[in-house]
Amino acid sequence: MFFRTRSSLTCLVFALAITACEKSSPDAAGVHDDFGDPVRIGAVPTRIVSLNPATTEIVFTLGAGTRLVGRTKYDLWPDSAKLIPALTDGMRPNIEVVLDAHPDLVILYASQDNRPAAERFRAAGVNTLSLRVDHISDFRRTVSLLGAILHDSARARTVIDSVQNTLDGVQAATKGSARPTVFWHIWDAPLITIGSGSFMNELVDIAGARNVYADIKGPSSEISLEDVARRDPDFILAGPVGARQIESDPRWRIVRAAREKKILVVDTLLVARPSVRLGEAAVSLANLFHPGTVR
Repeated sequence: MFFRTRSSLTCLVFALAITACEKSSPDAAGVHDDFGDPVRIGAVPTRIVSLNPATTEIVFTLGAGTRLVGRTKYDLWPDSAKLIPALTDGMRPNIEVVLDAHPDLVILYASQDNRPAAERFRAAGVNTLSLRVDHISDFRRTVSLLGAILHDSARARTVIDSVQNTLDGVQAATKGSARPTVFWHIWDAPLITIGSGSFMNELVDIAGARNVYADIKGPSSEISLEDVARRDPDFILAGPVGARQIESDPRWRIVRAAREKKILVVDTLLVARPSVRLGEAAVSLANLFHPGTVR
């Protein structure tokens, strides 16, 4: 979910938020979202606006896709999501456009840039849920909470168990394999990679490799090309656009993996979403690191 506009770094934060927030179980009394606002679990929502690709995917998987009346232009899975009106951006959304859709639930990404929007929606009487999904454990919590709000906790548990079973299977399949080191190219100018605070780092580990920047505590960080060369990863992970940039830019020749064309191209719409396809993402990475290991 990386973007080719001036808002790219803001949208990167949308995917890889830096601050972790206190989490609550939807079964506990006094449930709050990641802004600390109370979560209202009452009548089943029938007009949902989801302004986060990850939660849009979850809503569809929980069987409530027909209740969606708005999304962002980056919410592209499943294919039926494209039939939902793309109302506004996920960060600093257009309040009036969203309210014109008459939602009874708005789901936001819990970035500080979205706090004013959350306050406006709540002031307008709209049930508003703001969530960060930075880690795999956050995904499980988000599915459980949305299952409670949608009055389908049983399906939510099934989704959580299915994803976890696939992740466990991938980890078991790669357990005895050598663990290559990888550098994950997220953005080029400035050069950004992932750290241990991201679910993407967790996926690398599950898939049987080691992130050379796992010592970074946050989800992402700006780094230098010279430092990438010094850390000398076995492989470079990049999306299709990033891979072309690396292959065409002579500056990357200082990195052994780039010189040797050891660039593994990933589907960013799959591996960069902490959502219901986390298991599929782990499988795809494992088969890049250890071809044929996972089927």
